[in-house]
Amino acid sequence: MTARPQKRSLTLHGHRTSVSLEAPFWEAFRDIAAERQVPLNQLAAEVDDARSGDEGLASAIRLYVLNHYRSATTSSVVARSP
Repeated sequence: MTARPQKRSLTLHGHRTSVSLEAPFWEAFRDIAAERQVPLNQLAAEVDDARSGDEGLASAIRLYVLNHYRSATTSSVVARSP
């Protein structure tokens, strides 16, 4: 698996754009979309809508993936607490 970003095309609200992410982030983002049972473009549009104006889409997706798995880890730890 390469650490170099891979460019992929997405369609957000009917407009084509491209995003460069490392393979593990693409894989995790696809996994989250599958888990939520939404198309990848729809999830990307949700992330796009929620990001601040100063944040690039690739950074927003990385942070979304990070926060998704952090939340899952936190939920798992809380569930195991006595």
